[in-house]
Amino acid sequence: MARGAIIASMLCLLAVAVVAEDPYIYYTWNVTYGTISPLGIPQQGILINGLFPGPEINSTSNNNIVINVFNNLDEPLLFTWSGIQQRKNSWQDGTLGTQCPIQPGTNYTYKFQVKDQIGSYFYYPYTGLQRAAGGIGGLRIYSRLLIPVPYADPADEYWVLMGDWYAKPHTTLQKFLDSGRSLGRPDGVHIMGKNGSPVPLYTMEPGKTYKYRLCNVGMKDSLNFRIQGHPLKLVEMEGSHVVQNVYDSLDIHVGQCYSVLVTADQEPKQYKMVASTRFTKKVLSATALITYSNGNGPASPELPPAPEGWAWSLNQFRSFRWNLTASAARPNPQGSYHYGQINITRTIKLVNTVSRANGKLRYGINGVSHVDNETPLKLAEYFGVADKVFKYNIISDEPPATIGDLTLAPNVINATFRTFIEIIFENPTKVVQSYNLDGYSFFLAAVEPGKWTPEKRKNYNLLDTVSRHTVQIYPKSWAAIMLTFDNAGMWNLRSEHTENRYLGQQLYISVLSPERSLRDEYNIPETQLLCGIVKDMPKPAPYS
Repeated sequence: MARGAIIASMLCLLAVAVVAEDPYIYYTWNVTYGTISPLGIPQQGILINGLFPGPEINSTSNNNIVINVFNNLDEPLLFTWSGIQQRKNSWQDGTLGTQCPIQPGTNYTYKFQVKDQIGSYFYYPYTGLQRAAGGIGGLRIYSRLLIPVPYADPADEYWVLMGDWYAKPHTTLQKFLDSGRSLGRPDGVHIMGKNGSPVPLYTMEPGKTYKYRLCNVGMKDSLNFRIQGHPLKLVEMEGSHVVQNVYDSLDIHVGQCYSVLVTADQEPKQYKMVASTRFTKKVLSATALITYSNGNGPASPELPPAPEGWAWSLNQFRSFRWNLTASAARPNPQGSYHYGQINITRTIKLVNTVSRANGKLRYGINGVSHVDNETPLKLAEYFGVADKVFKYNIISDEPPATIGDLTLAPNVINATFRTFIEIIFENPTKVVQSYNLDGYSFFLAAVEPGKWTPEKRKNYNLLDTVSRHTVQIYPKSWAAIMLTFDNAGMWNLRSEHTENRYLGQQLYISVLSPERSLRDEYNIPETQLLCGIVKDMPKPAPYS
């Protein structure tokens, strides 16, 4: 081959390498009803490919995930990806404010890219009360080979998806809420869809260390997790490596995920994992067995005690610190991990309340109880008909001094692109709250009892608080988060308590780029479902 031809071939190969996309991972999900027994009582549940919990999404940072979902239920369906920062892509967020539901007997293909959020997450069905029926599974993101993690590779990894559970069908629970009543207390707790099974869930080799991925996928209750005779070394939390403290047990609030290392260095036999409710008059518990490969004895019937009081939980939270020496994960771009040195441009204070509207139970934020429209908010905004669907900023940055009856309306606030904002959550109720923000990780600067005032900023951790996506607020307490709104889209801020979210304790944050540019936000996917008033409208000109 002539030298010129060789050079030309090399240039072509180089060009291909430059434009090559990151790897794709494909899944096909068949979503059906089936019989499950999380509390030992057979009931109708939601299965994915016949499984509960559903199949794992196993990925590496920068992978493109493609999931073709076939809805074989008799009700609309959406899946949301708790904690995954879909950069420039709220189109695939799986909430009713961004997507039209997948109708029964049809399918829809999700496509999103995971970024440098090396850690443990989960997915669940968002529509109605479907989270109370199953359809939940784990989503793990590994580090790329060139980016080391700050601990040795474990011998194996095990999921522990746990949560409170109701024995009634999700359709019955939804009718309770629609009629104006509460769901009441859950009936029990499960670990990986079971409680008290005599068959060991996982096996460990003596002397080896294992990673356990712990997620509270429940609907209402914070849980305390512990293992008989085995301390838990915390290494990752919601996409961030943390200082590796060792704990006898961990409080995991609704929607939160932790990764811990457990070493098999005890007497070779069976041991029980325990998940029990926190801050409840009646404590509900679930157990699951783990065993040593050479084990020859049953687990002790005596369970390790759970801590008492939320002050213990608050002190544990204060012990969590970001590992600033780790090479990953840094989920916040543009150097915003130096968050303590960035000037705050806006403070938003959000107060959660519970009240009645038209005689029915509702939950709200700053006096507004969110309602979903037939036309998703993101689509209305994109097609230029937002004024026909919702109004921006019907709540102010400072809540009214007295919040009476709740206003029912879509709750959407604007955030200026790339501004650094402080959000204060204040919880005047007697129940622990838990919030999740889609599309972002934020810096949880403080959680304290009482009411927030500007003077409280002197108590903020401005150096090494953990970057995460879920925040708990204890009774009669407040929490402060800080973040840069640099991810254009329509993003859901919601209570992770399913009843509260369904009855209005959520809002959307519209982050608009001043330029309609692919640099800031992806175009609407060609396959995006359209519904409501935009169903037959021509699509706007694409971004360039």
